[in-house]
Amino acid sequence: MEINRREFLKLGCAGLCLSTTRSLPVLSDSSGMKPNIILCMADDQGWGDMAYNGHPILKTPNFDAMAASALRFDRFYAAAPVCSPTRGSVMTGRHPNRFGCFKWGHTLRPQELTIAEALRTAGYVTGHFGKWHLGSVCKGSPVNPGASGFDEWFSAPNFFDNDPILSQEGIAVQTKGESSMVTVNAAIEFIRKHASSPKPFLAVVWFGSPHNPHEAIERDRTLYKDQVEKFQNFYGEITGMDRAFGKLRQQLREMDIHENTILWYCSDNGGLPGVGSTGGRTNKGKVYEGGLRVPAILEWPARIPSLRITAIPCNTSDIYPTLLEIAEVKMKNQPLLDGISLVPLIDGKIKTRPKPMGFWDHPTRGIGTPSKKLMSELLELQKSGREVDDPSRLRLDAGQITKQYPENSFPGHAAWLDWSWKLHRIETKKGLKFELYDLANDPQEKNDLCSQNTERLGLMKDRLEEWQRSVVRSLNGEDY
Repeated sequence: MEINRREFLKLGCAGLCLSTTRSLPVLSDSSGMKPNIILCMADDQGWGDMAYNGHPILKTPNFDAMAASALRFDRFYAAAPVCSPTRGSVMTGRHPNRFGCFKWGHTLRPQELTIAEALRTAGYVTGHFGKWHLGSVCKGSPVNPGASGFDEWFSAPNFFDNDPILSQEGIAVQTKGESSMVTVNAAIEFIRKHASSPKPFLAVVWFGSPHNPHEAIERDRTLYKDQVEKFQNFYGEITGMDRAFGKLRQQLREMDIHENTILWYCSDNGGLPGVGSTGGRTNKGKVYEGGLRVPAILEWPARIPSLRITAIPCNTSDIYPTLLEIAEVKMKNQPLLDGISLVPLIDGKIKTRPKPMGFWDHPTRGIGTPSKKLMSELLELQKSGREVDDPSRLRLDAGQITKQYPENSFPGHAAWLDWSWKLHRIETKKGLKFELYDLANDPQEKNDLCSQNTERLGLMKDRLEEWQRSVVRSLNGEDY
C-alpha cells in the first residue's frame, strides 16, 4: 500500500509505517523538451572559497571552468545562515521559518509541497543523493526523501565523511571512497539509467563537504603541502568536491545530455570561521553577509550559451519557483512563496530584483543529528533483521503544529535586503535594535546609517515586520 505524507497526517502518527514512495499524478511529456535538472549544494562553502572568486590558494579548476562559461551569480544568498533551513528553502521556495525549520536538524513539515513532488507532476523522475538533513533517512518516516517526493535516494541524515554509510531508500549501505565522489557516483548511476528515458530527471546532489571535521584524501591534501595541516585538509576537501563535480559535468557531456540539462550549484550557508573565506562580515551562523552570501553558478547551454555574470541579488528560495516556471508546473493549493522565478534573469530581461528578500535567524536551538552514529546503528539493526521504530528517530511528529507563536514579537536576528540597502532587526532579551547598511558602498557592513536615513529606516522596518508577521502566520499553520 502506498501512502503519502498528507494521508499520514490524517491517519495519525502513532506506530504507522509509511511506504518510501509517493502516489502522485504523473503527466508524461512526450515532446522531450523539458530540461533535465541537477541541483548541487556544498556544505559550508563560503563565497570566497573558490579560485574563481579570487582565493589565492584553493584549486577549483572544474568550478572555475563552469563559472567561465555559464551564468555566474556574484550576489547569491542562502535563505538561512545554517544548513537545514537553507535546504528546506530549496525544497519549498519558502523561508524555512514558515514551516518551523529554524536551525540544523529541524525537518520539513509533511504538509509542505516540495520541488520533487512538483516536478513529478510534470513527468520527472526524481532522485536525491548525499546529505538530506531535513528529516530521517529511515523507512517509515514522513520526512525521509522518499516521503518528500524522491523516487530514488541514497542519502545521509547529515554531513558525512569518507567511506560513509548511506541509506539506499531506507537500507543502510557501507560505501568506500572519498565522500564527494561517493555522492557523485551514485548520482551518475541514476542519471545514466534515466538519460535515454522519455522522462526528464531531477537529481538533487548534496555534498557533505567541506563541513567539519575536514578529512581530505592524500591526493588532494598534498596539493597544499606548504600549508598547516588544518588548511591542507580544508582546502583538500573542497578540491575533492571540485574533482567529483567535474566528473559529474564531464559525464553529462559523454552522455550527450548537457545541452538541455540545468546544472545549478551553490552552498548552504556562508564560510566557516577560522578556515573559510566569506563574502562579507562574519561567517556561518550569522545574518551578516559572511553568513549568507554563497557561490552559485547555473549552467544550461541550450538557454545560456556563453558566460554571463549577474550582480542581481538572488537566493536559494528562488530555485523552486524558477524550476516550476521552466517545467510549466503550477501546483494546486501552493502555499505562499518567498522566492521569485529567475527565468527573466536567465533570459536577460531584468536588471534589478523586483522583490526584496527577508532573512530571519530564529533563536530556537538546533537538533543534533550525528550521521555517522545514526547510520552505524541503522546498519547494525538491519544486520539483525530489525528496523528503527523510535518515533523521535523517525520524526513522526514532524507534521504536528503544537505551538502558536505571537504575531507581535519576532525574536532573533532578521534582515530585509532591498538592494542596495540592508536593514538588520536584532531582538534579544536585552531589547531591540536596528542597523542599516548600504551594501553597494559598504559591503562589509561597517557603517550603520540608521541615524542618517530615518525615513528609509521606518519604511524598511515596517516592511520587514509585515513579512515577519506573514512568516509567523505560516508557522502557526494558516497556510494548510
